[in-house]
Amino acid sequence: MKVLVAPDKFKGSLTAAEVASAVASGLADVHPGIEVRTLPVADGGDGTVDAAVAAGFRRVRVPARGPTGALVMASYAVRGDTAVVELAEASGLHRLPGGLEPLTASSAGTGDVIAAAVGAGCRRIVLGVGGSACTDGGAGMLTALGARLLDGSGHDLPPGGFALSRLASLDLSGLSLSDVDIELASDVDNPLFGPNGAAFVYGPQKGASPDDVETLDAALRQWASIAGPEFASRPGAGAAGGVGFAAMAVLGARMRPGITLLLDLLGFDDALAGAALVVTGEGSLDRQTLSGKAPAGVARAAAAKGIPCVAVSGRCQLSTGELAEAGIAAAYALTDLEPDPARCMAEAAPLLRRLTHRLAVDHLRS
Repeated sequence: MKVLVAPDKFKGSLTAAEVASAVASGLADVHPGIEVRTLPVADGGDGTVDAAVAAGFRRVRVPARGPTGALVMASYAVRGDTAVVELAEASGLHRLPGGLEPLTASSAGTGDVIAAAVGAGCRRIVLGVGGSACTDGGAGMLTALGARLLDGSGHDLPPGGFALSRLASLDLSGLSLSDVDIELASDVDNPLFGPNGAAFVYGPQKGASPDDVETLDAALRQWASIAGPEFASRPGAGAAGGVGFAAMAVLGARMRPGITLLLDLLGFDDALAGAALVVTGEGSLDRQTLSGKAPAGVARAAAAKGIPCVAVSGRCQLSTGELAEAGIAAAYALTDLEPDPARCMAEAAPLLRRLTHRLAVDHLRS
């Protein structure tokens, strides 16, 4: 009997690889000798590079600018001429050194990482967009790749979304990525601006006040009017504070659901061959899970092959019916064993191993 363990991370406590390891150990406790294949997954957000490395890609560390311009060491993953770039590596909220910077945070570091990968010979870039600290419409990323954003006097704009309100022209003469294929991995379908756009929906999470949100939304409208108005309403244009827009409008990127793209890239179908059961999971199984998050994508892919799927999590806020709708036959949460969330976070690995004993008894024959 073979089991494929393909979870996302438990954010704040376990990486996807650590989740997979704990589940594999729990399965082996109950069924010694069982064949377990682990394949940590991600949906384009933080942990995407780690998932690629676990699947056999090589990690490459490069210097890049963080959201405020301070130098950080970021990673991308490479195999052949394909690079997996995770926006959160350089431009994520966790890279802010001293607090949120909603008006001035920049995506330039993501451009730095892409430039490094292209300079190393990569011709396919899979860009995971999630967890960003910025609402700059992807302008910073483009400037790092050679574009210039100019005001009415011909001066370069400073970093951040606020400055885009003064944009007068966009100079792409220094940008040369014509032979590079870029794919966006995202589960976000928001447009660039408007009530459902990047500023209104995600700006408050990045520290934007109501006035800041209005300012950023107007700035993104100005940015779109010059960089490609026809792309502003496309699903995903608002991903990562508008990085999705810049990638599609200027870099010619194609967008795919993050988990679908990542499962293809990680070789999920090959790993699935011969499996009798799939175990997936993430820190919180909730309504967001149903909107294209990793467990739902894994369950859907397993169902397409007629293989049942169950899930593990820190907590589960979905009903049995909602789980079934997502293709998940059953869910097991750490809170079933330990009601204290703090202890669940602190002791996630041993609790998850114990929790998997229940799963194994319920779903695997001796």
